[in-house]
Amino acid sequence: MATSQQSAKIELGQDPHATIEGSEKALEVAIGREVHAFRKQQNITVAELAAVTNLSIGMLSKIENGNTSPSLSTLQTISNALSVPLTAFFRQYEEQRSAVHTKAGAGVQIEREGTRAGHQYNLLGHIGGNSSGVIVEPYLITLDSESDTFKTFQHSGIETIFMLEGEVDYLHGNKIYSLKPGDTLFFDADAPHGPEKLVKLPARYLSIISYKQKP
Repeated sequence: MATSQQSAKIELGQDPHATIEGSEKALEVAIGREVHAFRKQQNITVAELAAVTNLSIGMLSKIENGNTSPSLSTLQTISNALSVPLTAFFRQYEEQRSAVHTKAGAGVQIEREGTRAGHQYNLLGHIGGNSSGVIVEPYLITLDSESDTFKTFQHSGIETIFMLEGEVDYLHGNKIYSLKPGDTLFFDADAPHGPEKLVKLPARYLSIISYKQKP
């Protein structure tokens, strides 16, 4: 259910400005996350893992939180207890991270199902398989004087629209939202949605779609 978001203090699930000092710290955090993930997958508590490995609960907590650098022998003990390869703990650290830099006007123009003449969709970047398990596709959408309305979209995932220029009455579900420059619409993309009325042209907005990557 979409609502008008007012200024408020919101507790976020993670710190967007968090940093990690040095490659050693990054390795500790990566190992800790993997240990935690494997333990949770097997429904084993920290106390149960401590009993099997003869490591203290405090030590295991420090390892999982990335607050200590465990020895190889300690990691071998944990890997035996969880029945996973020792190298699995280093998987996230060794994984290549991707970034896409798209210069102005250099986005890939695509034909998206449901669009009509005059609607320009430029894909600004795409990162496929990654450790987050989420695919994000940013589009720059331009609606000019030759554009008209089209059948609504409906797909999985979450979509965010940020209005850059012009004015559009945007449909989501059974409600219409008047979008003007600087406005944001954040919604469940599984409901029918799309421009219902082109109020002021040309209109441009960013559409950022995120969804689960396929196994």
